Amino acid sequence: MTLNKVVIVGGGQAGFQVAASLRQDGFDGDVTVVGDEVGLPYQRPPLSKAYLKGAVGADSLEFRPQTFFAEHRIDLVHGRAAAIDRTNRRVMLEDGRALDYDHLVLATGAHNRVLPVPGADLDGVCGLRDLADADRLRERLGDVRHVVVAGAGFIGLEFAAVAAGLGLDVHVLEMAERPMARAVSRPMSDAFAKAHRGWGVKLDLGQGLSRIEGRDGRVAAVETTAGLRIETDLVVFGIGVIPNMRLAEEAGLAIENGIKVDAHLLTSDPAISAAGDVAQFPSVQAGHDVRLESVQNAVDHARLIAARLIGHTVPYTAVPWFWSDQGDLKLQIAGLMIGQDTEIMVGDVDKPAFSVLGFRAGTLIAVESVNRASDHMAARRLLTSHAALSPQEAGAPGFDLKAWAVAQGRPSRS
Repeated sequence: MTLNKVVIVGGGQAGFQVAASLRQDGFDGDVTVVGDEVGLPYQRPPLSKAYLKGAVGADSLEFRPQTFFAEHRIDLVHGRAAAIDRTNRRVMLEDGRALDYDHLVLATGAHNRVLPVPGADLDGVCGLRDLADADRLRERLGDVRHVVVAGAGFIGLEFAAVAAGLGLDVHVLEMAERPMARAVSRPMSDAFAKAHRGWGVKLDLGQGLSRIEGRDGRVAAVETTAGLRIETDLVVFGIGVIPNMRLAEEAGLAIENGIKVDAHLLTSDPAISAAGDVAQFPSVQAGHDVRLESVQNAVDHARLIAARLIGHTVPYTAVPWFWSDQGDLKLQIAGLMIGQDTEIMVGDVDKPAFSVLGFRAGTLIAVESVNRASDHMAARRLLTSHAALSPQEAGAPGFDLKAWAVAQGRPSRS
């Protein structure tokens, strides 16, 4: 059938990028983006870093100004999608409006897991997922002295670094035995634990929150699972997210740990795609289905879907990459550090400027870099080209990843 109407549910990174890429690729039909936040689509990564510190304003977060959407005929609809009528290809909004589509893209993202403890509803307990959350935290940071952070993932540690930099007393609790355990290698976890403690952050591992105490409706203290009582003015939690799958599930689409898609990011309904944080897709790098929460993943998903909708169909094979800014440390990750059996560190961990190379069965699968952007860019090239770097080569004294990558692009001499 002729493709005239594309509706995108979700105004985050993936949703915006699908719309922008469709126009860039020459699609001339109707493009509608449905978002449940007031205002223009915006970036989320700065919320826990530059925006929280007050280094940038809200306007600088916007992907594009209002004129871009008008000039490119992208219709922004403020509302919340309530249901999908797959038979008639229609999205129903909560306010009763209906949007017809020829193809639907679900870019519904994810939402924070809530703290499952008594006192989680007290004033002064905050998550950090969207602009409204960041605004609430910015207002509070000037009035508090003691902060407890529940969760030592990227968001929790980024916030902890900002709060410590403002001179606040920061106490981080993490149920796992090391920070960022789901995302990085043990050497990298250890390096960041050392750095945070050097910034004055109290980092307690192997324990979480058991309850939050209040006084006059506000947070006053927390009790940990190990029985430790900590007085505090503010609790910030980052204990993971849950993909927003309700629409897909109620519409009868296949779901697992996200909306299940194939290598072309199509759902079990060929008229519906899914992209970004909500999509569980077959990963070439991992060798099984994964769901990734990253800007790069959202952007690459979106571009592939847009290209497919105008006739350029290819499977999704992009190498995943991530980043996190914490204090004076810039962590960049290429690939997926999953199931590695060998970890090799290069560089100077005390400087700090170093990388951890992860191998599985002798094959390079991921590189984590701190303050070594050249290593990160080299890693992305090597992982894309499947260059045969061995653990033995990487472990040689003085090994330089960038130099090795450059050498791979030179013609051999006979």
